[in-house]
Amino acid sequence: MGRFNFDDLLKGLGAPREDAPKEPSPAPPVPATPRHPADSDPSPEQIANAPIPAPRMPVSPSMDAPRPPDLNGEGFGTETDGAIAAHSGSSNGRARPDDALNEIYVPVARKQATDVGSMLLERGVIDQERLTTAQRILKQTPGKKLSQVLVELGTDEAAVQSAIAELARLPFERIDPKAPNPLEPRSMQKLGQDYCREHLVLPLRQEGNRIVVGTTSPDDVFLLDDVKRRLGVAVVKHVLVTAHDILAMLQSITEAEAQEVNVDEILANVDEDDVEVEKKEEEKGNLEQDAENAPVVKFVNLIIQNALKEGASDIHIEPDDKTLKVRFRIDGVLFEVMNPPRALHAALTSRIKIMANLDIAERRLPQDGRIRATVLGRKLDLRVSTVPTSKGEKTVMRILDNRSISVSLDDLGFSEDTLTLWKNQIEAPHGIILVTGPTGSGKTTTLYSSIRQMDTRRMNVSTVEDPVEYNLAGITQIQTHEKIGMTFAKALKALLRQDPDVVMVGEIRDAETATTAIQAALTGHLVLSTLHTNDAPSSVTRLINIGVEPFLVGAALNAVLAQRLVRRVCKHCGYDAPVPEEQREFLTMHGIHSETLRVGKGCSNCRETGHSGRLGIYELLVLDDFLRDRVAASPNVTEFRRTCIERGMVSLRQDGFEKVKQGRTTVSEVLQVTEATI
Repeated sequence: MGRFNFDDLLKGLGAPREDAPKEPSPAPPVPATPRHPADSDPSPEQIANAPIPAPRMPVSPSMDAPRPPDLNGEGFGTETDGAIAAHSGSSNGRARPDDALNEIYVPVARKQATDVGSMLLERGVIDQERLTTAQRILKQTPGKKLSQVLVELGTDEAAVQSAIAELARLPFERIDPKAPNPLEPRSMQKLGQDYCREHLVLPLRQEGNRIVVGTTSPDDVFLLDDVKRRLGVAVVKHVLVTAHDILAMLQSITEAEAQEVNVDEILANVDEDDVEVEKKEEEKGNLEQDAENAPVVKFVNLIIQNALKEGASDIHIEPDDKTLKVRFRIDGVLFEVMNPPRALHAALTSRIKIMANLDIAERRLPQDGRIRATVLGRKLDLRVSTVPTSKGEKTVMRILDNRSISVSLDDLGFSEDTLTLWKNQIEAPHGIILVTGPTGSGKTTTLYSSIRQMDTRRMNVSTVEDPVEYNLAGITQIQTHEKIGMTFAKALKALLRQDPDVVMVGEIRDAETATTAIQAALTGHLVLSTLHTNDAPSSVTRLINIGVEPFLVGAALNAVLAQRLVRRVCKHCGYDAPVPEEQREFLTMHGIHSETLRVGKGCSNCRETGHSGRLGIYELLVLDDFLRDRVAASPNVTEFRRTCIERGMVSLRQDGFEKVKQGRTTVSEVLQVTEATI
């Protein structure tokens, strides 16, 4: 066996040769230590049988992969890792073997929110008080999630869903019903609107071979499996959306379908003789059968759907000798919208009576009822009233939609000064606040908006109404029943034993109710109520005339708000028109010196009227010590009104003309509703 070249062997193993040039070392040479006899050079046999060491490869950033993140749920290293990385160098300043790895990955200690409440708190969406309240409610409400409780407490649903999506590592999307092609049409047909509404799911679009499906929960595993089975696909892409967006999308689809309904097709199968009745004893049976006919049912549904789409507050079905009129009250004005065949009158009236649980055979006496229905995906109530006339029964349905009262105080039309004063009044600890005006002037909307301004989580707010028109969350609402003796006064007395902070009385009608309300105000409760008077100062004399002592009125009454509703100038067709010469002097007397005023030309958006929507004009009387003394003396209404204006009260007409100057309404609208308050 030949002798090995030791230098060539080391060279092959990657070690430097002994005769290779070496870098000069600044340190002095260390004297060599004498070798032990056993440390002699190895023999060729020992070298051949020795294990070959693994070559040492130089550490390079391109050859060393970064260390994967920690599996502790956060995706980052711990604080200990960071400390090791910071002190990885040796004491003599030379690099340690893992320095190259530290150049690639340096773990940073970081803490992230791990639940919805903490994340929303960090983002400033909620405060600690609301989070604590939600957590307390959650402990007492098994089966609910923290996100549901937060949304019920008024937290923005989109912000909550966005946080849930981030924690679940799912995409979050908003759905715009007005966007082009917001849904995947074929998948929508397969699922159906009822299924989507019940399970809060929507097929949004198709991406490649996958359908993008939006739901409201990140763990809808079984729902997604059912959706895949119904759609006949193997895989879907899951995104989170809000329940509000889903319901709004479904409502827009329903409205679009309702617009395509053809009245002629509905009435094609209706014969004019279908409601002819020959024998009285069979009258009830025939009317009930006709009322259940499919065309009649569809036609009644169509009337209600169109009224809701047009924003009507009332539906009038009025019979004449040979015709039948259907009119909608929109923005306080009646518009004739349909003329069905006269022979349909009995069937339509009977159908409405069946829906309202009224007696369809009784046509000689007035009847009142209530319909609770879901129309175009929205839950609403309809108050039904029928009265006998010489030409048949007239039916009027009042539409009670919660959306119509879901208006903040800032959007009602208050001027800045009046709004500030009114907010101060509803924050008072005790006293009586009255809202006055004729029927349909928006008193209920103002009171409900004021109640929503209060902190109902910390306060006990109760109402006594006749009837309870709208349901408010977090409010105790009591319905009066005159026939069984449940009057306003009796209900108010019962509420005073329920530890209330704020009490709303639907209307003060008699001396007993007024006296009870005065006593409640004087014993530390805030009482809100309504009166039917023409202006604010008249409310004082009205209470005195009812039978309340003047000194009690002066002591308990805090403020009176008189209001009217005027139509807004249409924003689509409004333009600046020159002021007619015959109006210049009159407008100058009321402080309007402009050469032009905003009016509506008339377009399809406002039904060619030039007006769209309504806003309030207000007269706020706040009683100070001087006025309380005048009230205690039982003043004359004319003198008292003059005194109030001298003390700074802005009248209805003044507030109305101020809104005319702002271009929000017209002179004719203000004059029409303030004629009695000049």
